[in-house]
Amino acid sequence: MSKVPETSSTRAWIKSGDPWIWMIGGGLAISLIMVVGLFLLIAVRGFGHFWPAPLIQTSVSVDGEIRPVLGVQTDVETLPAQRIREAGTEIPDDQALVTRYLFKLGNRDVTGRDFVWFLESQLGERSYPEDAMRVERREWGNFYGFPVALESGERRIEGEALWPALQDAIRRSNELHQRIRRLEKVDIGAINSGIEKIRLERRRMDLQGIDGAERSAREADLEARSEELDRRFADIRVERNQLFEQNERDTLIARTADGTEVRIPLATVVMASKNNALGLPGKIAFYGHRIKDFLTGFPREANTEGGIFPAIFGTVVMVLIMSVLVTPFGVLAAIYLREYARQGTLLKIIRVSVYNLAGVPSIVFGVFGLGFFVYLLGGTIDDLFYPERLPAPTFGTPGLFWASLTLALLTLPVVIVSTEEGLARIPRTIREGSLALGATKWETLWKVVVPLSAPAMMTGLILAVARAAGEVAPLMLVGVVKLAPSLPVDGEFPYVHLERKIMHLGFHIYDVGFQSPNVEAARPLVYATALTLVLLILILNLTAIAIRNRLREKYRAESD
Repeated sequence: MSKVPETSSTRAWIKSGDPWIWMIGGGLAISLIMVVGLFLLIAVRGFGHFWPAPLIQTSVSVDGEIRPVLGVQTDVETLPAQRIREAGTEIPDDQALVTRYLFKLGNRDVTGRDFVWFLESQLGERSYPEDAMRVERREWGNFYGFPVALESGERRIEGEALWPALQDAIRRSNELHQRIRRLEKVDIGAINSGIEKIRLERRRMDLQGIDGAERSAREADLEARSEELDRRFADIRVERNQLFEQNERDTLIARTADGTEVRIPLATVVMASKNNALGLPGKIAFYGHRIKDFLTGFPREANTEGGIFPAIFGTVVMVLIMSVLVTPFGVLAAIYLREYARQGTLLKIIRVSVYNLAGVPSIVFGVFGLGFFVYLLGGTIDDLFYPERLPAPTFGTPGLFWASLTLALLTLPVVIVSTEEGLARIPRTIREGSLALGATKWETLWKVVVPLSAPAMMTGLILAVARAAGEVAPLMLVGVVKLAPSLPVDGEFPYVHLERKIMHLGFHIYDVGFQSPNVEAARPLVYATALTLVLLILILNLTAIAIRNRLREKYRAESD
């Protein structure tokens, strides 16, 4: 008798809908926990890599030989002892588990390898010498050791004056390196561009059959331009050689943990630090400096060192061009389908096709972009406007414009569907009121309906940006490469070079994670680049959301 009221109350509680509310709330909470957890994971594993880790000096016993080592501990794991025995290492029979540590020893030019696993039983007592230093180089990775002397020309600096002098010399060397790089990339690049233009003009005259007096006049002008370029190149070469001589005069003499002395030209050094001697303010400054270099620097060492600025720049430029391309076409297509097309079977088929197009695998769009945009349209453009450059293609090869156009085609269904839904939400009474006041259908559409549906259009753009920024598969076919020699924007006319190949954060993650020759060195950069991509998408989406909210408030106030 007592169970009846309980059953009735349970049924009433279920019919009230409260269980479903709790289930929805629980699902939302779980989703938020997973997203925040993932974000924290890549943040800690990625940007934690830039924190100045302590330099550990210890000894390692291998095959009865004890040798000193100096490096950074990057990982630790516990494994079944049987796995270690199968690898050929002797382990006591009564030991079931083995702990081993992964050390980054650097000094690849001396030892031939960066990372080494050591068993806990092989390691001796640890110490953290304050004079141990970490040297980040442009070649051969990091160097870990102890400073001995600095040779600057005929001077040799040792003792307490060594470290301040070394920091000043590295700062001067980096400035010289930037000046040399600017000469090579900008000034000499402009000269090479001018020489190429002269060659193309001569090639164009050959194709057009220009001869006689007109040919002689043009040749004289081209010859004068060529001589001017030669003079400029001679002056730049002299300046470049002088900068090289200045940059090669400083050499750091360092000692490894086993006592070997190594000569390190400062021309190859990015920075040097004594991690164990840094206080908290110094560590924070070091951390900020390394993150800044990561976000603004250029990659090196097969993308396992350096920065990701070209990938960030390429991603942003490609997404912006894609947004400019997809928005007008998607909005116009949605307006036609909703406002002008005759409702019927054909229109239903078109709508179903648009919906299905949103589910097509992205690699299919990449194959289509390669075949149609690159080979057909690009090849035709080369034949019509750049015949003098053939057989080297200009637009008939993957590049920034074709990558943006492929992404625009990929995200077009999203914009169309969102815009159509926004147009459908506009009450019919608003349209009828505008028409009753004497406005034409065109004026009603563009001055009343479209502004009110602008937030829905922005929603479509937000979804398009989020998908486009994270795509990788189609971009590998239509313009994204492992390492782009130059940015698609520079000081040369037409300033934005749509035909150039670009780097992309998504492809950079794939390349570093799966194609890197140094897996252990690349692993933290995968997390850091992934976090950068997530933050970039978040910034782009928040910008679009802010614009959408402003439009919504604006037109809501006007309607009130």
